[in-house]
Amino acid sequence: MAARLLYTLAIHALLPWAALHLLWRARRQPEYLRHWGERFGSFRLRPPGPLIWIHAVSVGETRAAQPLIAALKARYPDHRILLTHMTPTGRATSKSLFGGEVTRVYLPYDTPWAMRRFLRHFRPAIGLVMETELWPNLIAACRAQGVPLLLVNARLSAKSARRYARFPRLTRAALRGLAAVAAIGADDASRLRALGAHDVAVFGNMKFDIEPPAAQLELGQTFRARIGMRPVFLCASTREGEETLILDAWNAKLGAGEAAPAPLLVIVPRHPQRFAEVAQLVEARGLKLQRRSDGAPVAADTQVWLGDSMGELFAYYAASDVSCVGGSLLDYGSQNLIEPCAVGVPVLIGPSTFNFAEAARDALAAGAARQFGDAVALVSEALALLADAPRRAVMAEAGRAFAAQHRGATARTLALMKRFTAAAR
Repeated sequence: MAARLLYTLAIHALLPWAALHLLWRARRQPEYLRHWGERFGSFRLRPPGPLIWIHAVSVGETRAAQPLIAALKARYPDHRILLTHMTPTGRATSKSLFGGEVTRVYLPYDTPWAMRRFLRHFRPAIGLVMETELWPNLIAACRAQGVPLLLVNARLSAKSARRYARFPRLTRAALRGLAAVAAIGADDASRLRALGAHDVAVFGNMKFDIEPPAAQLELGQTFRARIGMRPVFLCASTREGEETLILDAWNAKLGAGEAAPAPLLVIVPRHPQRFAEVAQLVEARGLKLQRRSDGAPVAADTQVWLGDSMGELFAYYAASDVSCVGGSLLDYGSQNLIEPCAVGVPVLIGPSTFNFAEAARDALAAGAARQFGDAVALVSEALALLADAPRRAVMAEAGRAFAAQHRGATARTLALMKRFTAAAR
């Protein structure tokens, strides 16, 4: 209790900074100025009927929730899905994926009074927190108001575990307040237990249950028609600093005459506020750039196609021959490497994979992915694969088999829910 009191005092002290942070972020993303009241526990509307609440902090968690939301809607048609986020990009992804089929709001900052207002306003039958979001006051408020709260698709890297271990009493109390934990892998489960979690089971990763949408695959064919017959190397969900490494390696290799005909480099930055920045990086190197947003066919002399759109990642994968998963070249822990495997695209990753440690390990063992220590080696392999159709086909088939083999986490999560609330039966 004393640890949570100190935490609560710190949260209150940081509220002015949080408001300034929203204003600062709004310089590049005006969406941060919208729905301010929700961040402090003020909500206008409550949908009628019973609610099942899912918290998905940002884009990755929102996309991971796709199969769960589809399964909940099918099994509990009388329940409304409440989806909470912390970022505008997560909220925009929710709108793109689900439209009006869910109710979406921001989860308030973790003060006791805001969390009580949130729970009293929406009165969810059960709460499911995606991946690893531990909010001590939220967890305490759920216990006080009798709302079972499950941590699902839970992952915890060694780095994150060390950070939580700095506050052992606060972390243990928060984890003990959860009704149950459904971990992605054995390593995640072990770290969560060591920090104090109870009732922990290994369910696998829901991201394996995401089926590539037919509309996205069709859009991928449209993209491919715009590109033509050129080999395509996709760098997807790239993070700050990675585009520079990729572009420099790409320039060096192609300048040495290692690939003909000239392949097309497609870059899709992870965050939309960086589209203009990445375009400047391309142009600064004298490379001819086109943007997806112009809707035009990709010219034969275009060297880089910038994927400046949201919610179309599966389409970019479907239009590519070889892919690199961003967030892995620098120490970001990697973005989702399961999606390209499911589409049947060979996957290349850098050294940093702590967010997808088990999936990366299994994909490498299955022959669906290859890992490299730097951008130069990764780009060299990409060019070699673009020139080797039989080897690409072997990796593509291995990726599809790998993705299919690991499905089932969503069904196990639904079964877990039945233990905790009659509303989910």
